[in-house]
Amino acid sequence: MSDCIFCKLVNGEIPTEFLYEDEHVVAFRDASPLAPVHVLVVPKAHHRDILDNVPAQTLASVVEAIKTVVDTTGIRDSGFRVITNTGKEGGQSVMHLHFHILGGRPLNATFGEEEL
Repeated sequence: MSDCIFCKLVNGEIPTEFLYEDEHVVAFRDASPLAPVHVLVVPKAHHRDILDNVPAQTLASVVEAIKTVVDTTGIRDSGFRVITNTGKEGGQSVMHLHFHILGGRPLNATFGEEEL
């Protein structure tokens, strides 16, 4: 999609450093981090959200990206959170499926944005 910021990042129209890339997904640091480690895993193909007929291989790539990111950032053993928001009321601000990996400090068990 021509107006999607994540599509532009995936396609190299907006430069960013990928922490992970395979044929289905990329991972890069969030521009407005909510934790010391805040990385986004984004499918290369545009899917609006988790319910948008996402192929199984893409979801498998998401898991591989998460494993690589938590290992390279050193948060695997200290704990981390993986979040995907769906719809505006669910907190989704970019309408391109993406997964937040948050860690690097203790994370509150509640889901209020201020308490991540």
